[in-house]
Amino acid sequence: MTVELNHTIVPARDPQASAQFLADILGLSVDPPLAHFTPVTLASQVSLDYDQLDAFEPRHYAFMVSEEEFDAAFARIQGGGITHYADPACQENGQIHRSARTDGRRGTYFRDPDGHLMEILTPGGAES
Repeated sequence: MTVELNHTIVPARDPQASAQFLADILGLSVDPPLAHFTPVTLASQVSLDYDQLDAFEPRHYAFMVSEEEFDAAFARIQGGGITHYADPACQENGQIHRSARTDGRRGTYFRDPDGHLMEILTPGGAES
């Protein structure tokens, strides 16, 4: 059997709101509740299972998207007035990262309602 990631738990103060935030940005839908989790399933069938917690350390989640999906998600980020950055340290405000190593790769970082650092990036071309 090939080993694959099935799901990961995303802590959230309001799981429904946080799941809906990410689903809206990525153009996905929030799945029906699974036990006490609020899942968002990606194309790979990996699910992000949002779970209610009051205290947690923010985490980083990165999503590989096509060029078209990046453009659509980025338009939703801009349209929603969501602050975005070209770097994970969140210093390059309002910019998109363009990789010098991977031809054509673009990416941007933004925070969700719980402070998790979300990233969308494109595959770009071959290593140069």
